[in-house]
Amino acid sequence: MRGSILILFITISFTSFSQTEIGKTILPKKKKGTFYLLWGYNRDWFAKSTIHFKNDGDPNLQNEKGVYDFTLYNVTAADRPQFDRIKDVKNITVPQFNFRIGYYFNDKHDQGIELNYDHAKYVVNDWQTGRIKGSAFGNSFDKDTVLNPNYFHFEHTDGANFWLVNYMKRFKIYESKNLKNNVGLIVKPGIGFVYPRTDVTLFGNRVNNRWHISGVCAAIEAGLRTELFKNLTIELTGKGVYADYFAIIVQGKGNGQAKQKMLAFEAILNVGYSLNW
Repeated sequence: MRGSILILFITISFTSFSQTEIGKTILPKKKKGTFYLLWGYNRDWFAKSTIHFKNDGDPNLQNEKGVYDFTLYNVTAADRPQFDRIKDVKNITVPQFNFRIGYYFNDKHDQGIELNYDHAKYVVNDWQTGRIKGSAFGNSFDKDTVLNPNYFHFEHTDGANFWLVNYMKRFKIYESKNLKNNVGLIVKPGIGFVYPRTDVTLFGNRVNNRWHISGVCAAIEAGLRTELFKNLTIELTGKGVYADYFAIIVQGKGNGQAKQKMLAFEAILNVGYSLNW
C-alpha cells in the first residue's frame, strides 16, 4: 500500500513538473509591438537643379500651348516655412509639416517600419540669372537670362511632398532604471514617390496645377529619438532626399511637362505618442 502511494506521489509530482517546464518552453512571454504617431515641422535646403520643359503643342501658337523644348540649368531655390501660421489651429498644415505612423516589432524598440510624409516646399529664386538652352515657337536660344517672375516662376509649394516607406533601426544609448525613459540613435532609409502641386508661370501665363504623382524618391534620415514616461516621443533628425520628378504638369494636363532631379536636406522636429499593442 505504501509503495503504491509513493509511486502515485512521484507520478503526480513528475507530471506537474513536466507541465510547468513544458508550459514555460512552449508558451514564452509574448513580445509586444508598439505603434506610434508623430507630427512636426521641417526646414529645407536644396542643391542647384536643372529643369527641362517640353510641349508638343501647336507650332502656330505664340503662347503656353505652342511648341517648346528647353532646359534651365543650375537654378537655385529656397523653402517657404510659414511657421507664423502655426498659431492659427486651422492652418497648422500650411507650414512645412511632417507626419509619421510607425510600428516597432518588439519590446526593445530596435527595429520597425514607418510610413513617412514630408510636406516640403520648393521655390525657385526669382530674379536670379540662369542659363537657358533650347527652342520655343520656332526660335532657338542658348544664353543667360534673368528669371523675371512676371514671365517665369516655378515652385512646388503645396508642396514637393515626399511619401516614403522607411525601415527603422534604433540604437539605445541611455535607459532609466524604471524603463520608462530612454534616448537612442535612429536611422531610417526609405523609398517612395513624390506627389507635388506645382505652381508654374510660363511665358507670362500662371497655372497652379493639380496634385499629381510626378516621380519617385529615396531618402535616409538619422538623429535622436527620446521616449519619456513610456509614451511621449520626441524626435530630432536630419534627412537627405533624392527625388526624380519625371512627369511634372506645367500648364494643366496636356499642355506641357517638366522634368527635374532634386537633392534636398531637411532638419526635422517631431513630437508624438507611442501605444503598446
